[in-house]
This record gives sequence, C-alpha cells and structure tokens, in this order.
Amino acid sequence: MSPRRAAGLPDGDVSLRDHLITAAARLIAERGTAGLTVRDIARAAGVAYGGLYNHFADKEELLALALHAHVRAVEHDLGAPPTDGTLAENLRAFVRHALAVHTAILPAFAGLVGNPDVLARFDALPNPLAGGRGLHTALVDYLEVERERGAVRRDADLDAVATLLIGACHDLVLPRMYRGVRAPVEVPADRVAALVATVLDGITGPARGGPPGRRTRSR
Repeated sequence: MSPRRAAGLPDGDVSLRDHLITAAARLIAERGTAGLTVRDIARAAGVAYGGLYNHFADKEELLALALHAHVRAVEHDLGAPPTDGTLAENLRAFVRHALAVHTAILPAFAGLVGNPDVLARFDALPNPLAGGRGLHTALVDYLEVERERGAVRRDADLDAVATLLIGACHDLVLPRMYRGVRAPVEVPADRVAALVATVLDGITGPARGGPPGRRTRSR
C-alpha cells in the first residue's frame, strides 16, 4: 500500500520536503517570521506535526530554507532591473529594484533578530538573489561591463560604488522595519536620482591622482 499523500500536496514530482518549504515560505510572505511555529507550518502544509522532523534536522533548518525560498520568490515576482538604458537610467532602475527587494524581505529578517541560528543557517545557503551572485556582485558585474565600454573611469572602485548604493537602500528601509513600520517604503524619484547622480559624479569625471577612494584630509 503506497504512503498517503499530504493534504494539499500537488500532484507530480514535488517532494514532501519541498512542499513543506513552500508552505513555510508562503506563511513567511503572509505574516512574517515572528512567532511562526512548526505547528503553523504543519497545519498550512496539511501534514502531521511530528512528520516535519522526518525531513529536517530541526525547526531552524526548515525556517532557513523557507526564508531562502521566500527571498527567491520575491525577486522572481519583481523581475530583474533593466540594463538597456544609459548608465544613469540603469543605476536608477537598480536602486528602485533593490529598494523593492529590501522592502519585501527585510520584515522577515527583522522577525528573526532573536533567533540567530536561523540567520546563520540562511547565510550558509547560496545567495538567493541575482542567480546566486547577490545584488552587490550583480551590480559590480554590470559596472565592469560599463567600464569596458568606457562609460566608467578605469580607476573607479566598483566595489565601493555597490556598497554605497546598496547601503543607501538598507539605510532607507531597515530602520523602519525595526520600528515596526510595515507600510511600503516610498522613496521619491528625485531622491533616487540624487543618489545615482552623486555616485556618478565620482566615477565618470576625469581620473584623479592617487589610489581609488583615497582623499586628502582637510584640517
């Protein structure tokens, strides 16, 4: 006699393990991670509570995998930012994209501040964004292409550029999450344009002397 399928388990080759991860990711998208229990996940998946531990070492492993799936789903729904415009247009599109991603996923991470084990398990998984590269590396890779085309100075510190732009997205979104604000982050278009213009002013002008990023300290 074949084993009974879990209620709600789709037909086809979806394993019970994947079904549980999907159910947990759906709950994370709907209500976040704070207070999410294994019983909640089992109920949403239509399986017996104790059965979850046949497929995962512990609750932390399941939550980390579900969080990873949630982040991938968010990026999939948002789509990739365009790269067929000018350098400035593409960077503005990237910043808007990164803001949307962070707005959608950071509430789930904020709910896990008191559970560092889940975050450590998540960090051990491949980066869920930009095909495994992550937003930072994806932006550096794009800027490398623009540098080869001559649109970016040869001595520009592309890693610093990515840190500045993605760090700005964190600055605009993350403090709201820890204050409990759940409304969508609305950043004016002129603010995004100003961020990009400020960065471009540092990487498209004439080359300056000294190593990249070095400045003369004023007294």
